[in-house]
Amino acid sequence: MGWWQDVVGRFTGQVPPAPVPERPAPPTGAEIVAAVAQVRARVAHDAPASVIARVDGIASTVDEMVPRLERLGVGSARAHTVVSTATSYLPESVGAYLRLPRDFADTRPIDRGRTALMVLCDQLDLLGYTLDQISDAVSRQDAGALVAHGRFLEEKFGHAPDPAPLPPTPLPPGPDDSTGRLAPPGGGTR
Repeated sequence: MGWWQDVVGRFTGQVPPAPVPERPAPPTGAEIVAAVAQVRARVAHDAPASVIARVDGIASTVDEMVPRLERLGVGSARAHTVVSTATSYLPESVGAYLRLPRDFADTRPIDRGRTALMVLCDQLDLLGYTLDQISDAVSRQDAGALVAHGRFLEEKFGHAPDPAPLPPTPLPPGPDDSTGRLAPPGGGTR
């Protein structure tokens, strides 16, 4: 379509609307886990133990949360936080730190007397705390569902009878005594 037809079409309302760009698909569970694994691999060789431990904790929580993301609800703020932490917040924080020379990052104050290492550890602590809160909330929902289901079953079927006490189990014979009593230490008799 020429420019003149475009101008006339827009004026008369006969021009088809511009195509809406497609949004990228949200990352899959495998992509989320892979993003965290990449960060773990990066810090394993280039970061102090304090960073490695914090990244490992965050990665473990993300790994635990990925199969549970659907229970958070599609488009929920909690699900977004888990995905963004794994694919954006964590890699960006760690990447900014790792781009600095180690001596500078670990010894020179950069923000209110804190070194880059301290700043990074504070950021990682915040991310870890936030993910732990989300994980706890999902676990509480799951536990609540279990309790609610148990109450439903009790209402439907009544209470289960108390189990009968089990008889005591005899001890197996010891290596030195065929009577079933354990032999005293040192192999002597009683």
